[in-house]
Amino acid sequence: MSDDPFLANRGLLFTIAYEMLGSAADAEDVVQDTWLRWDAIGADARADVRHPRPFLVRMVTRKALDRLRANARRREEYVGEWLPEPLLTAPDVADDVALAESVSIAMLTVLETLTPTERAVFVLHEVFETPYGEIAETLGKTPAAVRQIGHRAREHVAARRPRMEVGRAEQRQVVERFLAAVWEGDLQGLLDALAPDVVLVADGGGVAQAVLNPVAGAKKVANLLKPFRRLTPGAEIVPTVLNGTLGARVVGIADGFDTAISFVVEAGRISRIYVVRTPAKLGMIDVVATLSR
Repeated sequence: MSDDPFLANRGLLFTIAYEMLGSAADAEDVVQDTWLRWDAIGADARADVRHPRPFLVRMVTRKALDRLRANARRREEYVGEWLPEPLLTAPDVADDVALAESVSIAMLTVLETLTPTERAVFVLHEVFETPYGEIAETLGKTPAAVRQIGHRAREHVAARRPRMEVGRAEQRQVVERFLAAVWEGDLQGLLDALAPDVVLVADGGGVAQAVLNPVAGAKKVANLLKPFRRLTPGAEIVPTVLNGTLGARVVGIADGFDTAISFVVEAGRISRIYVVRTPAKLGMIDVVATLSR
């Protein structure tokens, strides 16, 4: 463990920024900006900081909020569906169930429906157990106001979050069965692996080919995926741990764009499929992210 508080807490700072922004690239920028600010205050001033961890959390939160607000218009003008950037994660992230759920594509997609302030309060309090008093100091609000924001955000998320209450073994079994059916073009196998109300959401960013609107229903999703092997000769499906759970990457596609796929498994079937093809969102997909709470 480094003696420098910033280096010791870098994984935490990145995780907070990523959960607030849904973008690994933006999170890295925010963490780097935080480092520059931390370094600029000087060694003597840093030594006088009695509690460096919450101090750094406040810094990264404020910078992430600034970035989140600045990105708002860009999101509104985005072509097609906007999905968070997937992360390649080490197997130990899945061992921390709360952390794995908090960084899942499904959860980050729900967090996109919150206001920037609601998202900051939810992430800091519900995921990182930051006291409301500290959050209030960070946001320049009263503890009572922050508590009310947190209550509203918690209710909003609870009404929309998927129930990911399956073990790792079941998750792997269902995903592997689904990927085999995709590879074989097995329509019945796809229908067996998909929940009746499954929804597929794809993000091509107006650059890579992708369905512009969510596809709902097992039959529609199965028919969309059944001709995969025929339409993408030479492509390979590689199971990969993304955002703390088993997902997949599709490489070797003729159009040159890689694809990252994340899943939600409920009651033994896949209920959500998130497909990211936007090149800018796959720039860090080969780097194992360091996440921590």
